Amino acid sequence: MRKIVTWLVVVAAVAAIVWVYFQHSNKAPAERIAAGAPAPVFEATSLTGEKVNLADYKGKVVLLNFWATWCKPCMQEMPLLSEIHKSSDMQIETLFINVGESKGTVSEYMEEQQFSFPVVIDVTGKISALYGVTALPSTYIINTKGEIQKIIFGEIQDFNELQQWLEDAGKS
Repeated sequence: MRKIVTWLVVVAAVAAIVWVYFQHSNKAPAERIAAGAPAPVFEATSLTGEKVNLADYKGKVVLLNFWATWCKPCMQEMPLLSEIHKSSDMQIETLFINVGESKGTVSEYMEEQQFSFPVVIDVTGKISALYGVTALPSTYIINTKGEIQKIIFGEIQDFNELQQWLEDAGKS
């Protein structure tokens, strides 16, 4: 029974990712979100049951990261992103959007890794679709004006470089 449930969860996750991909793969490049554009606003519920509304973060720098537990580059960058979240000397809001996985899978992963950052589960792919996410991990740095300052596709490996991007977003 456990194997069937696991298999169904994997199929659902893959289906969600394929749906997100096809929602954006046929968009013209001009329709895709780009640096300098206003960050699409969304409202969702976090893993802990709190309401998250991106509009509430206007005036702050936001690091928005799309990820999944099956994504190896996502897992490799998580300690670095967690460090940014914990950093007391930086006034950065971090939001982590899990793409297509169940609450149980994500909760278990967060407990195992002892991560405490806020996570929203995007099971249907609506938030991913707003941002045109076609690959994981994808990170969007939103400046204090609510504009997308920088888009990073793939694993972030350099803490200092990320810190500089976030500082630059705070100056905008």
